Amino acid sequence: MKQIVIYTKSWCPYCHSAKELLRRKGWTFTEIDVTTDAEGQQEMSRLAGGRTSVPQIFIGDAHVGGCDDLYALDRAGRLDALAA
Repeated sequence: MKQIVIYTKSWCPYCHSAKELLRRKGWTFTEIDVTTDAEGQQEMSRLAGGRTSVPQIFIGDAHVGGCDDLYALDRAGRLDALAA
């Protein structure tokens, strides 16, 4: 299993939804809460190619994108292979 990192904000419903999908799959992940962390937000944006919205999800070296991207990969049957 590749390392999964998800950048979140505490009030974000999309963040909660993305984490729920990962939990349903039984996967562990590292959550980086950038709610009040300006430096963390900047690092997230740099890693995500300038994106500033949350969540931003990374699996291994791959930038998955946000919640909708994560669910789209799952619906397409490609998420499990990406994380393997």
